[in-house]
Amino acid sequence: MPDVALTWLGHASFRFDSPGGKRAYVDPFLQGNPKCPEAEQRPERVDLILVTHGHDDHVGDTVELHQRFDAPVVALVECRGYLAGQGCGQQPQHAGNKGGTLEVEGIKVTFTDANHSSGTFEDGKPVYLGEPAGFVVEVENGTKLYFAGDTNVFASMQLIGRIYEPDVAILPIGDHYTMGPREAAVALELLGVKRCVPCHYGTFPLLTGTPEQLHELAPDVELLTPEPGETVTV
Repeated sequence: MPDVALTWLGHASFRFDSPGGKRAYVDPFLQGNPKCPEAEQRPERVDLILVTHGHDDHVGDTVELHQRFDAPVVALVECRGYLAGQGCGQQPQHAGNKGGTLEVEGIKVTFTDANHSSGTFEDGKPVYLGEPAGFVVEVENGTKLYFAGDTNVFASMQLIGRIYEPDVAILPIGDHYTMGPREAAVALELLGVKRCVPCHYGTFPLLTGTPEQLHELAPDVELLTPEPGETVTV
């Protein structure tokens, strides 16, 4: 089967095309994302949407895309319930929790831990949307992608590597709101992966971590660093 085509859409947003022909979006923050190319802000097809947590720069265009394409939305229980109330429909089969695996559109999605927060603001007041999560995504040919979501490094990343053996890790490196290159280098060591796609950097001035800094700290890991809108194969 063909490889997985992974497209970075800027910030922590990705599209991947699976070997079986499914097109999935992860944290589809497209419109309003200063790094998302204009040509990518109005998708022509969406088969699946994965949302790691409830912050606005990750939920992004989820509701609109679901309503346009009737695409399943997978998220942690509390976040998925909130999205149902925003117009994504009640689909309890697409609401999971950590350690659980869902199979949607022929793609297996396992919820993992993440060390972050999750919520939004309504009328100036915070709304709690459960815990954040990461995903290990297994596509039809057995390739496994670990989308860490927004997170710091945490010791049980070693368990993620041991149990799921991801082929590539998609890690935030921007610092300030997530881990920076120093922590991401340790995350790669714990995960035991040899390929990494860094993200959540360069979007805003506060996000100062760079792939170059990560490469200095993890020289034995192959860094795949597409520009926003560019595609790599994994």
